[in-house]
Amino acid sequence: MTRPSSIPGSRGTTFQRGGIISKLLFLIFLVVFCFFVYVARHPLLRLAGGFWVVDDTPKPSDAIVMLSDDNFQADRAARAAELYKAGWAPRVIASGRLLRSYAGIAELEEHDLEAGGVPEGAIVKLPASDRNTREECTGIGQFAAAHGWKRILLVTSNYHTRRARYICSRVLPSGTTLLVSAARDADYDPDNWWHTRQGTKIFFGEAVGIFVAMWELRHTDAQTTDALLPCCRARCCRIEEMALTLGLHPVPCVL
Repeated sequence: MTRPSSIPGSRGTTFQRGGIISKLLFLIFLVVFCFFVYVARHPLLRLAGGFWVVDDTPKPSDAIVMLSDDNFQADRAARAAELYKAGWAPRVIASGRLLRSYAGIAELEEHDLEAGGVPEGAIVKLPASDRNTREECTGIGQFAAAHGWKRILLVTSNYHTRRARYICSRVLPSGTTLLVSAARDADYDPDNWWHTRQGTKIFFGEAVGIFVAMWELRHTDAQTTDALLPCCRARCCRIEEMALTLGLHPVPCVL
């Protein structure tokens, strides 16, 4: 028995033509999308580079805490010294890894802070054997709690601020007010990071680092005041600001 030959204009032919049109439309959309991404690549890359940077407005604090592993140019120390001289805190905590049993990064930070104009009596060295930001922030939290400090102004490199805030907000003592200040970094420019090998390494290193931190702290809620509440300290909540922008009557948030 021979099969009946296909009839031109049958429903099968219609479906086939419909499939070709759908594929063609998808291909056109894909080409247009790729063209848009190519044209807008620089703004998108700048947006991605700036995502890692968190820079809060400084407020009076009990201590300025400078995280370990400053770069060769001592940019973190320069920012910490600037904040101290502006009067935002009476002391600077130089947190640093021990390199030997008798010396470590804290000593280098102390030297850089003094060179930046911070008097020796206002520098508190905090040497430790921390291996990562989580361990370092845990040690800082214990040290701050032992001294009764409740307001911390954290200084770290611009690219490291978002991850540092995420980690510290979960390991510092409950009720601590945490503000983060971004120090410029000679190796990472958020607006041009993809132009240098070091900038690219830093960007993707932070992408991996934030996912690792989120996984390790997935069962830990934020403990710090500013991270726990949506209210900012300038007598206005971010929710209230958004409502006012939209012309709505906001419900006051309570600290």
